Amino acid sequence: MPNIADLIHHYGYLALFLGSMLEGETVTILGGIAAHRQWLDLVWAIVAAAAGGALGDILLFLVGHRYGVRAIQRFGGSKTAHIERMQASIHRHQYLAIFGVRFLYGLRLIGPVVIGASHVRIATFVLFNLLGAIVWATLLVGGGYVFGSVFTHYLGNIERHLLWLIPLLIVVALLVRWWLKRRHDQQHSGD
Repeated sequence: MPNIADLIHHYGYLALFLGSMLEGETVTILGGIAAHRQWLDLVWAIVAAAAGGALGDILLFLVGHRYGVRAIQRFGGSKTAHIERMQASIHRHQYLAIFGVRFLYGLRLIGPVVIGASHVRIATFVLFNLLGAIVWATLLVGGGYVFGSVFTHYLGNIERHLLWLIPLLIVVALLVRWWLKRRHDQQHSGD
């Protein structure tokens, strides 16, 4: 039976790419921890995470570009007035919106769809989305790398702790996500 290091070495980049494409944060941080353990190369872990994150956003952008406001309403259930305000903001700050959408809680999935429905040029979206994905992947994989370093310094051999560390990180990420969503919903309940 292969050990965890062998599995990560063989499938880690693919898992990082797919995880970043679908969700991102938790998988990307775990990729940084794996890079710290030298199960993955740090630079290639960043590349895999950035590529997965960028591709996922491009696919969502294309859905919005093709289906417009209908896709937004179906995907996010947003009200027309809310969508129009978001689109007006995107037109005023187009490059910043594309670059930063992955950093804004609650907009990670619907944001690229809204941007696509806002008639932003595909080339513009791809360029600024890729730049945002590179910064995002560098910060999260780098953060995981630093976390792995601190963790190892204080708790020793990380392999002994993986059976509880991975589920703990997932639970913490889900709790933070739930708390942020709840906070976001409370702030926007009057819209």
